[in-house]
Amino acid sequence: MRKLVIASLLFAGALMARADGLDSLEQFIRSAKSGRADFTQVVTSPGREGQASRSKTSSGTFEFARPNRFRFDYRKPFPQTIVADGQTLWLYDADLNQVTARQQSAVLGSTPAALIASAADVGQLRKDFKLEAAGEKDGLQWVLATPLAKDGQLHSIRLGFRGEEVAALEILDSFGQRSVLTFSKMELNVPVAADQFRFKPPQGAQVLRQ
Repeated sequence: MRKLVIASLLFAGALMARADGLDSLEQFIRSAKSGRADFTQVVTSPGREGQASRSKTSSGTFEFARPNRFRFDYRKPFPQTIVADGQTLWLYDADLNQVTARQQSAVLGSTPAALIASAADVGQLRKDFKLEAAGEKDGLQWVLATPLAKDGQLHSIRLGFRGEEVAALEILDSFGQRSVLTFSKMELNVPVAADQFRFKPPQGAQVLRQ
């Protein structure tokens, strides 16, 4: 009886050890081939010379189709669109009527988008990030992703999972600015129209290619 109890405890302990953020991340990347969600983003900048920190909130919608295609549509407070079509990363600022186009493969490897939308598997992520389970907080299982490259502006990323669904993304840059995205109404493996990942600069917009 005693051996049975010990064996049961060991088995339960093994299950608990595996039920961490890294397992959720791996399962999310493996099983979530497409999806859409609403998001709210809060960007907090550190105060200067004794001033209080400043925060700005925006919101919009997010869609992806793995690998390498995603779209962020910011609705409030200012319209802005970010589209990755598999070849080019497009950023459109409606207020400025300006489009920035960058080669996608050159800019996405060690970015937050790689973690939630563009990576094909965890092995690909480990080429650009050190990945660590970061425990449970606020009902979510967390993963800490630290870029292996030390010359970028990105300091670290934390992803929070509710089961196999990504619920939060926290980004800290080297200047101390923190950006927190929370996702709601997440739908996974739903049809997402291919047109969502095509972008044509609006007529008259200034196009900057980098």
